[in-house]
Amino acid sequence: MLRVLIALACASLVLAQEIEKDEGILVLTAKNYDKAVKDYQYLLVEFHAPWCGHCKALGPEYVKAAQELKEKDSEIKLAKVDGTEEEELVKKLKVKGYPTLFFYRDGEPIDYTGGRMANEIVGWVEKKTGPPAQTLETAEKVKDFIDEHEVVVIGFFKDLESEQCKKFQEAVQDYETYPCAVCSDEEAIKENKVEEGQVVLFKKFDEGRAVYEGAIGKDALRGFIEKYALQLVTEFNHDSAQKIFADLNKSHMLLFISKTAEDYEEKYALYKKVAEDFRFKIMFVVVDLDEDDHRRVIEFLGLKSETMPTSRIIRMTEMDLIKYKPDTNEISEEALRKFAQDYLDKKVPVHYLSEDIPEDWDKKPVKTLVGKNFDEVAFSKDKNVLVQFYAPWCGHCKQLAPVWDEVAEFLSTKEDVLVAKMDSTVNELAHTKVRSFPTIKLYKKNDNEEVEYNGERTLEGITKFLASGGEYGKAAPDHDEL
Repeated sequence: MLRVLIALACASLVLAQEIEKDEGILVLTAKNYDKAVKDYQYLLVEFHAPWCGHCKALGPEYVKAAQELKEKDSEIKLAKVDGTEEEELVKKLKVKGYPTLFFYRDGEPIDYTGGRMANEIVGWVEKKTGPPAQTLETAEKVKDFIDEHEVVVIGFFKDLESEQCKKFQEAVQDYETYPCAVCSDEEAIKENKVEEGQVVLFKKFDEGRAVYEGAIGKDALRGFIEKYALQLVTEFNHDSAQKIFADLNKSHMLLFISKTAEDYEEKYALYKKVAEDFRFKIMFVVVDLDEDDHRRVIEFLGLKSETMPTSRIIRMTEMDLIKYKPDTNEISEEALRKFAQDYLDKKVPVHYLSEDIPEDWDKKPVKTLVGKNFDEVAFSKDKNVLVQFYAPWCGHCKQLAPVWDEVAEFLSTKEDVLVAKMDSTVNELAHTKVRSFPTIKLYKKNDNEEVEYNGERTLEGITKFLASGGEYGKAAPDHDEL
C-alpha cells in the first residue's frame, strides 16, 4: 500500500511540473519559464498580447511551425508567453513590444532574425540547431555549392573531427551573410587546387577566389570574408547598401555616373583600374544616376546635375558622415588616382555643404544664413544672434515658423540682437553639428559663447531665454531632442 501511495505522489508531482500546451505550443509563465529554458535544449519563445494585430497574424503560422517540427520529431520546441499576464517576466527580459521572439540554444539566448511564416520559422530554427557549416561529401557537391551562390566559404579538412575543423565550425556559428561549408573529399581538394586545412572564399567576380591565411578565429575569419566578398568596384543598390556601409570608419569613394552614358564602359574601366591600386584602403562604389532610388543619396551629398559625372569620398563614424570633394569633376585615371592618394595623405579638407548667399538674406526681420555667411554673421562681437536650425520637411519647424517671425519682429528694434534661420539639410558647419530639428542656439556677443535653448517655443519663452543671457530654458549638455 505504501508503494502505491509513493507512486501516486510521484505521478502527481510529474503532472504538476508538466508544462501546459495550447495547440502544441508550450504555455510559459514566470513560474516555469526558467525551467523550460533549462529543460529544452532548443526553445523558441514568443511574447504576445491578445490585442496585438501582428501577434494575431503570427499566431496561425506559429502553430503550423510547431506542428511541422513535431511531425519531424524535432527536439526544437515552440513556446509562448502572454505578456499582459506576465508583466514581471516582460520587465525582467526587457520586452519592448509585441510580438517579441527569443530563441534559446542550450540555455543561451539568440536574437531571432527570421521571418513570420511557418516555413521561415522552421527554416531559421533548424539552421540554428544544425551544423554551422554544411558538409559537402563529393567534388560534384562542392561544384554545385559554388555554382549556386555568388560567394561561398569552404573549409577543406581531411578529418572533419580535427581541431582545425572544429575551430572553423565555431567561427561560422550563426554566420548568415554568406553560405559556409566543409569538405574532406580528396578529389574535391585536388580538383579545386587547394591544400588540406585551407579555407577558401569562392566568388563569381574579380579574381574568383581568396585563400584565408593564419590561425582560424571568429573575428579574423569573418573579417577576411567581409573583406574579400565585396567586388573590387561595388554597384550601389538596395541589396548591397548594407554590406557597403556595414563597417564604420571605412572610407568609400563613390562615382556618380549614368550607366546609359556613351563613355560609361570607358570610365568604369579606368575607375576599376584605380580601385586595384587602392584595394583595402578605400572601397570603390559606383552609383547609377538613372536609378530613382539613388536620388536621396545624391541629394544628401548636395550634388547638382550639372556637375555629373563626379566623385566623392565619404567616411562614416557612429555620429557623422564625413564628406570629401575632389578639386575637379574630371573623371580620368589621373584625377581619380590623385583624389584617392591625396585623401589618404590627409591633403583633402572635409567638405561642408553650403547654398549660395541669397541676395536678400538680410532684408527681412528673420535673416537667412547659409554655410558661406554663417560665421561672419553669427560670430559678431557686437550682437547677440539667435539662430533656428531647421529642415523644410520637419513638422515642428513648420509650427515654429510663425513664432520665429514674431520673435524677430518683437526684437527688430534692438540693435544688438539679430534673429536668423538656417536650412541644415543643405548647409553644414564645421563647428556645429545639428542632430535634431528644430534646434535653437544663442551666440552671445563679445565672446560668441554658444548656448542651446530647450524651453517652450513661444515668444515669451524665447525672449526670456535671450534676456536671461541664455540661462532660462538652457539645454543640458549633449541634449538631443527625439
